[in-house]
Amino acid sequence: MRLATARAAKANNHGLSAMVSKLRTEQSEERQKVFFVMGIMTARRIKKVGESKGNLMRFVIGHSATPGGVLDRAIDAEEEQHHDFLRLDHVEGYPMKLPSKTQIYFSTAVQQWDADFYVKVDDDVHVNPGVLGSTLARHRSKARVYMGCMKSGPVLAQKSVKYHEPEYWKFGVEGNKYFRHESRAVCAHTPQIMNEDVSLGSWFIGLNVEHIDDRTLCCGTPPDCELKAQAGNPCAASFDWSCSGICKSVERMEEVHQRCGEGDAAVWHTRF
Repeated sequence: MRLATARAAKANNHGLSAMVSKLRTEQSEERQKVFFVMGIMTARRIKKVGESKGNLMRFVIGHSATPGGVLDRAIDAEEEQHHDFLRLDHVEGYPMKLPSKTQIYFSTAVQQWDADFYVKVDDDVHVNPGVLGSTLARHRSKARVYMGCMKSGPVLAQKSVKYHEPEYWKFGVEGNKYFRHESRAVCAHTPQIMNEDVSLGSWFIGLNVEHIDDRTLCCGTPPDCELKAQAGNPCAASFDWSCSGICKSVERMEEVHQRCGEGDAAVWHTRF
């Protein structure tokens, strides 16, 4: 905002202030106002997800290394039918490109929607939108929050492991831990680190934001989330720590939803 103000002031000296003001007004008017935007990070085709009460949910996906191929055409066909994708100018690739995809998602979402909260989750995490909305609503009056299931895992220097960090030496001696960052669900705003969640955490370190560790975003799969749901306290997000998501999520997601879901009418009865 400060940069935009400075540019506008400079433009005024060249007789362009009216044009800049008009452009900013048009951009503001074009953005749809919603409570929260949820981006579900995916690289595959998934069934449509519903939306209601001014909340937007989109499957966030880029394109293949060969644009116009079979996969891109399949996504285009599904988007034409369901209209639930947020397409990014991003080449899909794991894991080096995930931080870049996350960065592009947030910047794209902010440009398209005027939301109180911007949410990022992975496609192997079970989310109850009603509970999530209620959780976010409790922090609506705060100016800047960075919320999620906070953790601080080890920096993995071994090349043979899944989440090997090529830049591990920047974090000090071997065995050090990452700084505090969210895991699995985040509500938010650049160095890029191998792990996209850690990258996001690093971007927020230099900003004046309140970090909130909300354990309703840290539930395990059944029986953990099921018992809490039966007790009247359904979880906002559920996953398996051992898999950094729901293990075998394609096969198990429907079962987890049936046992840990908040109910089909929950969103409609939730006050945002």
